[in-house]
Amino acid sequence: MAGFKETKFNDRMDTAAKARAEMLAKAKVRAEAAKVNFESKTEERKKIAAAREDRAAKRAEEKRLAAIEAEKRRKEEEERRKQAEIDAKAQAEREHVERVAAMEALELEQKAKRDARYAARKAQKKKGGR
Repeated sequence: MAGFKETKFNDRMDTAAKARAEMLAKAKVRAEAAKVNFESKTEERKKIAAAREDRAAKRAEEKRLAAIEAEKRRKEEEERRKQAEIDAKAQAEREHVERVAAMEALELEQKAKRDARYAARKAQKKKGGR
């Protein structure tokens, strides 16, 4: 069994300096690795950001085209609605004219029947019927 070895102050200082130097060397190696890793990750992040911007631009363009298409469909639907309204008004006007003509014809027919009955009564009176 070895005995206790007493170290001198200078020995302890040298050992501490060597330990600090080793720690500094390890830190430098890690820093270099981190720098290389950082640069590769930075490039990767730039690519990801560019792809994201491209997708956002594509979505914005699709949204714009969809809005244009929706506006076109809305205008077409509005035109169809207006045309249907015009057709409905024209149909209602034709039906009204037909009803008025039918009413006038009915009134003329009723008037003719009334006049015929009146003339028959007058003729009967003239003959001396009543």
